[in-house]
Amino acid sequence: HARALAKLVKGVHCKFNLIPFNKWPGSDYECTPTNDIKKFAQILLDNGYEAPIRWPRGRDILAACGQLKSESQRQRKSRVGGCAKPDAGNNGVVAAQ
Repeated sequence: HARALAKLVKGVHCKFNLIPFNKWPGSDYECTPTNDIKKFAQILLDNGYEAPIRWPRGRDILAACGQLKSESQRQRKSRVGGCAKPDAGNNGVVAAQ
């Protein structure tokens, strides 16, 4: 896929930030193995494109990018009874309970 990506953007000045997937409980997806991520980045680099790998921090406590927000949203939804619907008469604001 890295070679196909390099071919697709040939002649375009660009940079690719590679961000490994952050698995969380209940996720159906897995993170790509580290060696595969490094190979992907190297292929892009060999084709003249910057491709830094942005290794996530906080994986061990589910504090990687977006995970804290996701957890806080789940907690908020559970407090307001699931998928809260905005009150049309209140400018779309959902009151926390």
